[in-house]
Order: sequence, then structure tokens, then C-alpha cells
Amino acid sequence: MVLISDKNEDKRNLLSDLNDRSREIFRRIVDSYLETGEPVGSRHISRILPVALSPASVRNVMQDLEDIGLIFAPHTSAGRIPTQIGLRFFVDALLEVGNLSGEERHRIEVEVKAASAGRNLEGLLSEATSLLSGLTRGAAVVLTSKENARLKQIEFVRLEQERALAVLVSENGSVENRIIAIPPDLPASALVEAANYLNARIRGRTLAEARSEIERARGMTQAELDGLTSRLVEAGLASWAGLQGQSPQLIVRGQANLLEDLSAIEDLDRIRLLFSDLETKTEVIDLLTRAESGEGVRIFIGAETKLFSLSGSSMIAAPFRDANEHIVGVLGVIGPTRLNYARIVPMVDYTARVVSQIVRGR
Repeated sequence: MVLISDKNEDKRNLLSDLNDRSREIFRRIVDSYLETGEPVGSRHISRILPVALSPASVRNVMQDLEDIGLIFAPHTSAGRIPTQIGLRFFVDALLEVGNLSGEERHRIEVEVKAASAGRNLEGLLSEATSLLSGLTRGAAVVLTSKENARLKQIEFVRLEQERALAVLVSENGSVENRIIAIPPDLPASALVEAANYLNARIRGRTLAEARSEIERARGMTQAELDGLTSRLVEAGLASWAGLQGQSPQLIVRGQANLLEDLSAIEDLDRIRLLFSDLETKTEVIDLLTRAESGEGVRIFIGAETKLFSLSGSSMIAAPFRDANEHIVGVLGVIGPTRLNYARIVPMVDYTARVVSQIVRGR
């Protein structure tokens, strides 16, 4: 099972800053909240800690945890619950994902496979979500699109520094989400520009066709760029330069001569436009390639992203794949932020794996 977590430097530093005592008290606060949904006070924490610690000492630690934004008091009582940041930190850094029992695995496998008999994919997924809902006491959801569905729209939503969500809307109305890795230095504007560029060109095409068409256009752009730059370089009006590992840069020289050559000025302006066009196409193709191979169990907490900004809710989702290892859908569970993550993560993951096996065999 792959559990996608935020491994950024801030969380590693925060984890290292918490000593064993603070970590244990924070874990107990979160565990209590996930179990009861109620604020927990220092006296209760003092009683359940494995080592003797006075309520006053626990209060001091709780104050430190509150100061760094991991817990807060929902009202004037002395009790504390985790913040959304605290829950995210717990899930990413401290969550110990449990293993399904043999009985649970058997039940999921038997019921999902039985549900597939004589049913189409939609029927299978309907039964799988009903099973997940019953097992987890949450609302099960599934997002899927038919193979080779014709696209209507695509959007990219940044989830964190190195993760984004590709939202694919097909002409048949189906929606598919794919988690993709993105370069940490990719500006937010690049995601918007890529989506705008694609939405002007992809309608009626499959994802593979869209990528192929843009790659062809990129090749034509590159060929035109090569021809223009070669002309300027051969005329002695420009030269190529670039550090190792970086894209070469066109260095213009002989500006006085260039100003006398109107066609050269036009070439230079065209080159600048082609550079920009080529960069856009390259970023778009990269995003499309990533969108074709998202992976992992993903946990969304509260309003971390507008796409899942259900007030006070969390979502645990995992992809399922076809025989070619292409993601054909995502299934998951939505519930309150105090979901039993350790139990539900492996359930969602295993159900997605069983569904993948059935889809591959069709």
C-alpha cells in the first residue's frame, strides 16, 4: 500500500522539535478526539499516559502544542482538540496504519467479486461503494470514466508543494481525479496556463490523443525555432550559450547590425514567441503524462482543497486500474474529520486492489 504523505521540510522539523513527552501527549489528544469527537483535558490525559505525569505538567505541554498550532480549545473549557493542521501532521507523521484481519480481507474479496458477477462496471462499483460504506460507517464515493472517454475539460488543482490533482471531465459527464507529482518550483500560474491551453484544444479527444497532438505541435514549434535561430546564428547576429544541464539561451549580439535588418528583428520577435510557446507545450505535455499515472492512497482533511472543502469532513481515496495499469477511477470514503484513519486507509486500499483485479480480468 502506498500512502501519499506530505514529506516537506516543515513537518520533518516540527516532528524533530517535539520531544517524546509532547509527541505522546499530542497522540493521546488526537486518539481521544478520533474516538469521541470531544475535547480532552489535562486531567484525563494525565490518567491515561503510560508514565506518571501531573495534570499541571500536561497542561504546560498542551499549551506548547497550542502555541505551535497543533491543538486548540473549541470553547472556554479546558479541553483541547486537534486543529486541521494538527490532524494533517498526525496523519502524515504519526499515523500507524493498521492491517486488515484475514476475515475482513476475505469479506471484501468475496463480496466485491460476487457483486461483479453478471454486472457491468457501473454495477460492480455501486456494490463496492455500498460495501465500503457499511464497513467504514462513512459515505463511500467513486469517480470513474470509461476507457478512451472523450474529454470536455481538464483542471489542475495544487494540493501541496509537490502534489496536484488533475480533474478530467469527459463529454459523457463522468469525472475522474488523478493525483500527480509536480516539480516543487512549478508556479501556480503554470497550472492555470496549462489548463487554459488544454481546454482550448482537447474537446472531443482522449487523453492520449490530446498528448499526441500537443507533442506533434511541439515538434513543429521546435523545427520552426531551430530554423529561425540557425539563420540568426549563421548571420553572426546571435549565438547559443547555456550552463550544463540547463536549456540553451539565445544570446543576441551585433544589435546595431540587427536594427538595420528588419527581417532579423522579425525573426527575433518570432523566436521569443516560439520560446514561450515551446515552454507552454512542454509543461502541458509533462502534466498530461503525469495525469496518466497518478498513484497512492490519498487523505484529504477539511478545507485543504476547494475540491473537497466539505465543512468538517475528510476523504480517503485510492485509485483502481485496468489491465494496462492505467487508472480508470478512484474510490473512497467521506466522513467527519475524526474518521478512524488507521482502520479505513487499509480498507479503501484493499477494496481498490480487489476492484483493480476484477477490472483487469474483464
